[in-house]
Amino acid sequence: MHFTKMQGIGNDYIYVNCFEEIVRNPEELAVAMSRPHFGIGADGLVLIEPSNVADFGMRIFNSDGSESEMCGNATRCIGKYVYERGLTDKTELTLMTGAGLKILQLRERGGKVHAVRVDMGSPTLNPQSIPVDLPGEIVLAHPVTEGGMTWRIHCVSMGNPHCVIFVDDPDDVDLPMVGSLLEHHPLFPNRTNVEFVQVMNRQLLRMRVWERGAGETLACGTGACAALVAAVLTGRANRDAVVRLPGGELNLSWSPDDNHVYQEGPAEFVFDGEWPD
Repeated sequence: MHFTKMQGIGNDYIYVNCFEEIVRNPEELAVAMSRPHFGIGADGLVLIEPSNVADFGMRIFNSDGSESEMCGNATRCIGKYVYERGLTDKTELTLMTGAGLKILQLRERGGKVHAVRVDMGSPTLNPQSIPVDLPGEIVLAHPVTEGGMTWRIHCVSMGNPHCVIFVDDPDDVDLPMVGSLLEHHPLFPNRTNVEFVQVMNRQLLRMRVWERGAGETLACGTGACAALVAAVLTGRANRDAVVRLPGGELNLSWSPDDNHVYQEGPAEFVFDGEWPD
């Protein structure tokens, strides 16, 4: 089976073109291929599929084999893949994901895609829809005690659940311990992604992320969007801001006109290979 490894600011996935390949057990395959040292090493597996309602479809499986609804960095990588590998000549694409239809605008120059802008849709703030097991219409600064500390959580869904926490310095957080505890906290029936965010100024946020089903990653596009939404709602940031992650930066905008969050950033090929059946 042919595959391609790609990364978006360090968030690396293995991509399989399901127009040409058949993947019968993606959950097990994601675990095997994602293993460092014994596999390829990645944050998960992404299937690029035909769609009856969009130009392309996407399914994404974390490195633990669980299926995720959405990934902003993977979405950008798919835009670059389908254009540069000749699956389309469009520079505006629709992509059906587990979180619904997404629109991609490819920044193309000389036949190469150097950046992709993704319409991530409207954030979901209702706790029952995120889901988070708390009452009310929104979850902002709710206290949760884990790892010997009380954290103020802000909950947002960008098609997948996020728990945003503002801190003085994300590097001071024991992310493997606290991230895992919060991911599996009983408040989150479907588990959650966890973002620790430092406000540098109103146009710049710095973030580390613990991804549901993958652990700490170098970047998370949906998590960056959730961080911006939480920062705006709590008066910490403007609607247009940069989110700086260990793997790089994303340009984000939460539009007051359509309530959609837009993210733009790079996508890169790493290598192609073959995986034995």
